[in-house]
Amino acid sequence: MQFLSRFSPYTLGLLRIFAALTFISHGTQKLLGFPAAPSWGMPAMLSLPWTAGLLEIVGGALVLVGFLTRPAAFVLSGMMAVAYWMAHGSQGFYPLLNGGEAAMLFCFIFLYIATAGPGAFAIESRRG
Repeated sequence: MQFLSRFSPYTLGLLRIFAALTFISHGTQKLLGFPAAPSWGMPAMLSLPWTAGLLEIVGGALVLVGFLTRPAAFVLSGMMAVAYWMAHGSQGFYPLLNGGEAAMLFCFIFLYIATAGPGAFAIESRRG
């Protein structure tokens, strides 16, 4: 299966793009009520959920286009680790039961992107 290694930069780029698009949708839900308002209601400006939504949109956009990818992904990874322990970890040990699977996955996907770099299709790779 070694022949698949040549596709590694492209699959990393696709992982970065699709993870960022999914992540941005969490931010647009919190701040814009799109595609639907959060079930708990729209967060107050400058509250913790509002700040998280802003980071999800801005950080997600940076990761999406591949600009300042490593620092943005590192910050988003840390944000998701904190979100997991604040919102889900206190609800039990198992992510499947405490609703924290998405937070855990985003945390480790962004940590991987922070260490591996943006992969293909990134603005950073075009800048040289």
